[in-house]
Amino acid sequence: MTLPESNIDIKALGKVAVLMGGDSAEREVSLMSGSGVLQALRASGVDAHAFDPASHALSDLKRDGYARCFIALHGRHGEDGTVQGALELLGIPYTGSGVMASAIAMDKVMTKRVWLAEGLPTPRYVWLAPDQQQPEVVRAVPEQLGLPLIVKPPREGSSIGVTKVRGPSDIQGAVETSARYDPDVLCEEFIDGEEVTCPVLGHGAQAYALPVIRIVAPDGAYDYQHKYFTDDVKYQCPSGLPDAEEREIQRIVLQAYRALGCRGWGRADLMIRARDRKPFLLEMNTSPGMTGHSLVPMAARAAGISYEALCLHILASATLDAPRRDAAVPGVAHP
Repeated sequence: MTLPESNIDIKALGKVAVLMGGDSAEREVSLMSGSGVLQALRASGVDAHAFDPASHALSDLKRDGYARCFIALHGRHGEDGTVQGALELLGIPYTGSGVMASAIAMDKVMTKRVWLAEGLPTPRYVWLAPDQQQPEVVRAVPEQLGLPLIVKPPREGSSIGVTKVRGPSDIQGAVETSARYDPDVLCEEFIDGEEVTCPVLGHGAQAYALPVIRIVAPDGAYDYQHKYFTDDVKYQCPSGLPDAEEREIQRIVLQAYRALGCRGWGRADLMIRARDRKPFLLEMNTSPGMTGHSLVPMAARAAGISYEALCLHILASATLDAPRRDAAVPGVAHP
């Protein structure tokens, strides 16, 4: 696959900040992602620099003449629309989705509401607000969703705070674990089957899906440790799925991506129900991982796109929700 930016003028990109680290629960993963991106951009000749918002004020970006930002932040204050809003105010183009799409996609409950309104398949769920987590309310959830079920914080990623509840006696503890990361708790129907993921590049009608990756985790435990710090998980790309299934997953993922208003890049996670092979959307990641274990680079590689070319492509897609004529930034040509 040849990317549109294969002949990009590197100098025209200007001085680039790779935002990494931050203050979310996913800081450690973000630092790994950002380091990989930084190295790849520098290898391509980009004037790229590490920038940790936990250590530096975002206003320093404008003061120091940065022309654009590659967002390698994950989780709160990096993937949820907040840093995107700050960059909008500064007038500095950034990678990935804009303010609204980032905020919605970060919240799995809001994401489900959009997808359900669009007729897209996603597991049934129960949302427990902070005032709805009393034992008598929590005990009733398995009656609505069945067992096993999944309990997770709706605004965290990387499987942080996620519990698979197998029996009624386990659910209260799972809710309490989730609530340590997010005051709201999402209880979700468990889909028994295969886990897959599918990245997307581009925007609107020009967006396209990369190859699907099938994830085979030990005992189905695709958790934080297995995602980033072991080699026990097996990733199949090509997925080995029937062509018709792969195309259907890509179609659904593109529709889900566009429904949320995503742009630049993203990655949807899904389950394929074993009994009827129906795919169900779990979440949309608008700032996916770019570590050595990450899946967007893996799918890109299967499509013939190197890690360096992928990073350059994403960087070149940096933009603003509404480019401003009155906020000229060094190195950026405003229309």
